[in-house]
Amino acid sequence: MDILKPFTSQLLSVLRIMTGLLLLQHGTGKYLGFPAGVAGFPASPSTMSGAAGVLELIGGVLIVLGLFTRPVAFILSGMTAVAYFWAHAPQGFYPILNRGELAALYSFVFLYLAAAGGGAWSFDRLWRGDRA
Repeated sequence: MDILKPFTSQLLSVLRIMTGLLLLQHGTGKYLGFPAGVAGFPASPSTMSGAAGVLELIGGVLIVLGLFTRPVAFILSGMTAVAYFWAHAPQGFYPILNRGELAALYSFVFLYLAAAGGGAWSFDRLWRGDRA
């Protein structure tokens, strides 16, 4: 669809911002009880879920801002892949049945962001001095 082609970089930023906000909810739920507390609230950073919560909080904020997008997205891609294979895959092969489709989707979206960068509306772009 060529009508959206001129907006590729802006839509990449929208994908990054929305993905970061959605991931951030997981971290705030584990540590702040907002918007809803999760099982084990408040999380302990010494547990696997708690360590993931730290990455979700810090990584989510950095992804929303588009700051250090590529390395942060790469780390988050790995974290969500581990979440899938550790928590979901043992419950069955199909992601829809093992309730792991969100973790799998996050993993691939973050992998894409690691390759593509933050887009037009990112602090990474401002940092580089690229005003185009």
